[in-house]
Amino acid sequence: MALTAGIVGLPNVGKSTLFNAITKSQVEAANYPFATIEPNVGVVEVADKRVDELVKIVGTKKAIYTTFEFTDIAGLVKGASKGEGLGNKFLSNIRLTDAICHVVRCFDDEDITHVDGSVDPIRDIETINLELVIADEQSVDKSLSKVDRRVKLKEKDALLEGQVLAKIKEALKVGKPARSVDLDATELELVKGFQLLTLKPMIYVANMGEDEISDPESNPYFIQVKELAASENNDVVAVCAKIEEELSALDAEDKAIFLEELGINESGLDQVVRASYHMLDLCTYFTAGVQEVRAWTFRKGMKAPACAGVIHTDFEKGFIRAEVFAYDDIFALGSESAVKEAGKLRLEGKEYVAKDGDVMHFRFNV
Repeated sequence: MALTAGIVGLPNVGKSTLFNAITKSQVEAANYPFATIEPNVGVVEVADKRVDELVKIVGTKKAIYTTFEFTDIAGLVKGASKGEGLGNKFLSNIRLTDAICHVVRCFDDEDITHVDGSVDPIRDIETINLELVIADEQSVDKSLSKVDRRVKLKEKDALLEGQVLAKIKEALKVGKPARSVDLDATELELVKGFQLLTLKPMIYVANMGEDEISDPESNPYFIQVKELAASENNDVVAVCAKIEEELSALDAEDKAIFLEELGINESGLDQVVRASYHMLDLCTYFTAGVQEVRAWTFRKGMKAPACAGVIHTDFEKGFIRAEVFAYDDIFALGSESAVKEAGKLRLEGKEYVAKDGDVMHFRFNV
């Protein structure tokens, strides 16, 4: 289950610089609007110290981490949903993503132009969010036309879909995102297929200067973004795209030293991933053996068979049981045999709800 996020923002806010850094790619990052013409997609490994420790404990050399896929699209401008700038085309590139990372400029630099002439993160956020709302309103109108035809044919769920879309349309009409509408689990499941942009979790990425990143609270722009994010129940992450680019060129040891010198606990990428996992209710379980140690992503609340299905659908279909122990236990005790001797290894059935940090071995029959 690879996590996917779309990176949006106005031109020249640091989107492509950040993308270059976190994917170690060479996407053009130029000081003029619309330098990014086609969407760029990059897949990165998600750093997890637990994988590294399990590799040492079980004595294997192969480690496979979970992945995070970023889609970087052209800078949006006011009127993008109606075809301004490079137009609405690029919004379709992020409809299939799990979350949206909205990069916001929180630094002053006379040498880097701003499309609106001045730095104002709240205005910038409102510009992008309004474009997403308008794009969704257009999408909902099209969907309602199709649903109306299905209602006349008395298709299953069509009436309820129409009612939910109508509620969302009312919110969009007054500039509110679809996620602001109070929907129950059934309604949410019904509207997932419509791939609404404003239904996706939003993570604000506040891009600030090198001299402020160790103390984001000292940046007044960051405070504004933080307060807005809190009011929307969204997350905000402070990064310095320039520093992230420097970090991407370092090995693990030098990276750790550099972060310590900067007074930063973790990289911007790690923060974005952690925020994304939190917003999407995602967790990680592990499989560990002499062949390899591997991390797998699952949604909070998933039961053992569904987690097995993350590896292969046959594992879920033929699920018998799972041998489970906690990462914390094997880390504390030093080996799987010690975990067994301490009575910490459990046999769990189909109703077992997986927990973050579980080490699992599935028994199945197909």
